[in-house]
Parts: sequence; structure tokens; C-alpha cells
Amino acid sequence: MGQVTIYLDPATEEKMKILVKQKKMSRSKWIAGLICEKTANAWPDQVQKLAGAWKDLPSVEEIRKKTGTDIPREEV
Repeated sequence: MGQVTIYLDPATEEKMKILVKQKKMSRSKWIAGLICEKTANAWPDQVQKLAGAWKDLPSVEEIRKKTGTDIPREEV
């Protein structure tokens, strides 16, 4: 397991102390959680659960009907 040293200004450190105390977790675990959250490459569960929540949202096909024809793409 890697270790990292960070330096915080007093105001930021105070905010962190308050949050970790409220969450009843260590500073290290809280910071590791933030890093995991910011480096995740998937939508959070609460966002994924919204899929299909808007029944009147037009389908992709309906949206694309209103747009013009795309021009051919250049080959790379």
C-alpha cells in the first residue's frame, strides 16, 4: 500500500477534520475515498439508477430525426 504526504492550509485542514469526525472515519480513509471517486471511470450508482426515469424523454432515434445528414468522416 502506497503512502502520500499532503500539505493543507489551516482552513482546509479544519474543514477536513470536521467532515471526518462527522463521518466517523480516518483522514486517510476519507482522502483515499475522494481519490477513488475522482478517478472512477463509471457513473455513480445513484446516476445509473436514473436510467429510464423520464418517461417522456424522446428516444435517440426521435432526436436524430430532427438533425441533418452527417457528412462522411475522414479516414485516419
